[in-house]
Amino acid sequence: MSYYLVVFVVLLGVELLYFRVADHFNIIDKPNERSSHTRITLRGGGGVFYVGALVYFVASGFSFPWFMLGVTLIAGVSFVDDVRSVTQRVRLVVHFVAMLLMFYQWGMVSLPWWYVVVALVVCTGIINAYNFMDGINGITGGYSLVVLGGLAYVNGWVVPFVDEKMIYTMMVAVLVFDGFNFRRKAKCFAGDVGAVSIAFVILFLLGRLILETGDWSYIIFLAVYGVDSVLTIVHRLMLHENIGLPHRKHMYQLMANELKISHVVVSLLYMVVQAVIVAVYLAMPGMHYACLGGSVAVLGIGYVLFMRKYFKLHLAVK
Repeated sequence: MSYYLVVFVVLLGVELLYFRVADHFNIIDKPNERSSHTRITLRGGGGVFYVGALVYFVASGFSFPWFMLGVTLIAGVSFVDDVRSVTQRVRLVVHFVAMLLMFYQWGMVSLPWWYVVVALVVCTGIINAYNFMDGINGITGGYSLVVLGGLAYVNGWVVPFVDEKMIYTMMVAVLVFDGFNFRRKAKCFAGDVGAVSIAFVILFLLGRLILETGDWSYIIFLAVYGVDSVLTIVHRLMLHENIGLPHRKHMYQLMANELKISHVVVSLLYMVVQAVIVAVYLAMPGMHYACLGGSVAVLGIGYVLFMRKYFKLHLAVK
């Protein structure tokens, strides 16, 4: 317990210090056509996620060095992108290198090359989707807390796949961030550095669990984000849009912008839905893949019905 108290104090101090630095150097997020907020807010507060990973790395005697190098690279380029724009090519190259370092830490070097290529594309897509979903107060921190909580339960009660301190240290980092972001008027936003860093850590943990058990259905821990992201891309392709351009067509964005639902309420909704899915999944150990398929189907139907009813409001705003 004393370890986590020290971690909390250290991370809180780092966050408060960063606020002063960000304010001094004007590292801010100005509202634009894609934004769901209207106030100028400090950007990059999610850097505390990277610091949390670094704290565990040092406290554990430098465990998972290749993973740590990967998260350092991906957090670094993301922070630079928060401060000044980085080209997509540079960002993509760094993401690929970071992923390869994580794969090496996983021990995937002995697998066929095509397996690594597919994993590279999928994992990069997941991390970018996690970043795209970071658009309203509380959603990244809240959702990450649910996912980490589920992973902590599996690690402690189902099958151990990593040192529990790693998961709980990251949960402390998320709680510190949530104290400043999970509220109606956020003190800071995660920024690319935050969303990408926590996504990288969660992906690393989830990958270790899947490789340990051989059970790919654990991807259900990202079901809500996954369905929203994939179906939004499909929807935009159907509208003949450039999916590389900013937009406000995610379900959570329509809830917050067109339906005027509080950011905190929308974030709580995403948290609760994902938590229920994880709880049901863990309560049905012999039906994991059926649970995964059923969850994706229900979420997909819900997404389609929601868009059929409310997407016209988005078109009306345009």
